[in-house]
Amino acid sequence: MRPTRQQLAVAEALREVEGFSSAQALHEVLRKQGQSVGLTTVYRHLQALADAGEIDSLRTADGESVYRRCTEPAHHHHLVCRDCGATVEVTGPTVETWAAAVAKAHGFTQVSHTVEVFGLCPQCR
Repeated sequence: MRPTRQQLAVAEALREVEGFSSAQALHEVLRKQGQSVGLTTVYRHLQALADAGEIDSLRTADGESVYRRCTEPAHHHHLVCRDCGATVEVTGPTVETWAAAVAKAHGFTQVSHTVEVFGLCPQCR
């Protein structure tokens, strides 16, 4: 299926923002560009992109979902600044080993996980 105009607009807006962004912030970017894309459509397309593995999503400390097109295509985790939102993509072999062992010990298969570590970046500390 060909992507719709709205899907393309949401994907392009996500490419233009630095770091993680909320659906509301992306909707505002689209509105300022003169795009007629509803907030519900933005949420729906962001979730579809996240479900397809094309973007990463995480839940902030206050429970809001934020999204970002990552530069690392392989499985990874994020170190996120609580103040400015700066994000570093990190791998975690120890986490991967632990997650696999815990899943196996409890009989789970087809396991996935996300790990987000929050702190203060060097500029904000």
